[in-house]
Amino acid sequence: MKRRLINPPGTEMVYQAWHFSQAVRVGDTIHVSGQVGADEKGVAEGIEAQARVALSNLSRVLEAAGATLADVVELTTFHVDMAEVMAFGKVKDEFFPKNYPAWTAVGTSGLVLPNLRVEVRATAVAGSAEVEGA
Repeated sequence: MKRRLINPPGTEMVYQAWHFSQAVRVGDTIHVSGQVGADEKGVAEGIEAQARVALSNLSRVLEAAGATLADVVELTTFHVDMAEVMAFGKVKDEFFPKNYPAWTAVGTSGLVLPNLRVEVRATAVAGSAEVEGA
């Protein structure tokens, strides 16, 4: 089984400059690197806006890998202020309205850019959207 590097159009600079892929797919399992609340427009303002951008970026990477948010089985989020986890959770529920993945929220003293509030990484299994035991 070979691994496939996933780097959607527009992320080539990240691959070249920072030396990592947005995701790696091996078989049906997709390991997505941390996605942040920044895009071509810059860093979004505030936790809710950053959460929406980070989760939109996650969705985009998964789509490039042949999966969707419904295929996410594990979500890990890194927060510079744990008091913002509830606000993040409300936005997360817009992207994951049912059949919730496993989720771990971790507090951290900082992220790659000083004005980032949250980073989201995920593991997905393509084609696993159907759920038992919900």
